[in-house]
Amino acid sequence: MTRFAFAIAATDGAARTGTITMQRGTIRTPAFMPVGTAATVKAMKPGDVERAGADIILGNTYHLMLRPGAERVARLGGLHRFMGWDKPILTDSGGYQVMSLSALTKRSEEGVAFASHLDGTRHMISPERSIEIQRLLGSNIVMAFDELVPTTSTREVQAAAMERSMRWAKRSRDAFDGGGDHAANNAIFGIQQGALDEGLRKASADALIDIGFDGYAIGGLAVGEGQAAMFGCLDFAPGQLPADRPRYLMGVGKPTDIVGAVERGVDMFDCVMPTRSGRTGQAFTRQGPINIRNARFAEDQGPLDPECACAVCTTWTRAYVHHLVRAGEMLGAMLMTEHNIAFYEAMMADLRAAIAEGRLTAFANDFRARYDAPKGE
Repeated sequence: MTRFAFAIAATDGAARTGTITMQRGTIRTPAFMPVGTAATVKAMKPGDVERAGADIILGNTYHLMLRPGAERVARLGGLHRFMGWDKPILTDSGGYQVMSLSALTKRSEEGVAFASHLDGTRHMISPERSIEIQRLLGSNIVMAFDELVPTTSTREVQAAAMERSMRWAKRSRDAFDGGGDHAANNAIFGIQQGALDEGLRKASADALIDIGFDGYAIGGLAVGEGQAAMFGCLDFAPGQLPADRPRYLMGVGKPTDIVGAVERGVDMFDCVMPTRSGRTGQAFTRQGPINIRNARFAEDQGPLDPECACAVCTTWTRAYVHHLVRAGEMLGAMLMTEHNIAFYEAMMADLRAAIAEGRLTAFANDFRARYDAPKGE
């Protein structure tokens, strides 16, 4: 069985479409990974996530190490068995959550000591511990542990964090390689850092390539810098990474973010937006997002998205979903989330087809024109 293989089937400009082949299945790229932070894609059953078109989901090291605990998940047969998902799982390293959620963090060359956001208990994540947790979970794509600093930090701070992240990347790689059967059957990605600075990004990419990884992530974006700044970075960052390996833009994002990043050569994405928006009343449509709580939908007998073929749009009306959400019924969040995940996965399928047929620019321009068109409320 293939441990990890990436094949590019077609290109259109900088964009690529192809497949990642692993023992647990094939991932079609460009791919969107629904986020299953705590061993669940919120408000969805695994079978519904698969039927929506997802080939892979994301789990989170930080959250799972705190609850229910990586060792417990391992005793229960691993994350796939625990949550009932048979396809590939990528786990992020926990670095972002340690920096953003935890109180009283203390960074050192060893790692990050922090207080749990759940109960205040003290923990330490080092590169070695992060890889150990991901191995205990049974992750198929393991992420190296890195240090994230805001893009508004000084260049000196950004450089220091990037250089430490590269030292941690080597320790992560070494820890992964010591993982026996898990390492022999799964993959590890390194994470490029360097904020918005082209020189720092190049130094980071060179260091990661020297270590050697199965795939490469672009980290440190989608943290408040805005789309224009992010795209400015993506005009050079993907090209600094190996063309024959997958490129993963972490934590992105809005539909137009993803379309623009695909145009710039990115292959993989994850974001909580479709699930979080589903729970707060926002539905994604090809005509742009709508707030289903709005009174104008109270007697609207059309589907959430007239162009969507998902089970929600072919069964229920906007009026019904509006009622559920306004009434606080949990089915409302479930239906909204199912539709949003289906929308994202359909968008990825459309992007793959457009690249394969050499019409990505036309597709992307039409998508943006319709999605961003002014809406009457």
